[in-house]
Amino acid sequence: MSKDRVIDIVEQLALPICEEQGLELVDIEYKKEGANWYLRVFIDKPTGVDIDDCSQFSEQMSARLDEVDPIPTSYFLEVSSPGAERPLKKADDFDRAVGQYVHVSLYQPHDGRKVFEGTLIRHGEDGLEIQYMDKTSLRTVVVPMEQVAQARLAIQF
Repeated sequence: MSKDRVIDIVEQLALPICEEQGLELVDIEYKKEGANWYLRVFIDKPTGVDIDDCSQFSEQMSARLDEVDPIPTSYFLEVSSPGAERPLKKADDFDRAVGQYVHVSLYQPHDGRKVFEGTLIRHGEDGLEIQYMDKTSLRTVVVPMEQVAQARLAIQF
């Protein structure tokens, strides 16, 4: 079974559990590291998740995975918060990130750059408007969403 298919099935199993527990499903990863496979589920809520939230979700998720058994190989289930550098994937993620410092990687250069790190000014139909420092000048760029390879919140130093 493909990794994408596993992620789709896990998402279908995780969403009702998240809804029941008042959590947001942020991201799912299924990857091999060394000899082991890892299924990582990242959850959050407005006040942040704690170890009890992760534990409760993990117990229910593990039970559902055992029932459905969508993964043919053995794996480790890890449940955690997305952390300070939370990935931005869905439109709601970008909307909530407006006004925050972000790191955006592109598939190909835009205005001569493949990476923009700055304040997300706006998320709209035309893309992401990012205000960033270029040496000593403050600049603004609008990056079309189809050019965004990855985006996440970033910590500003």
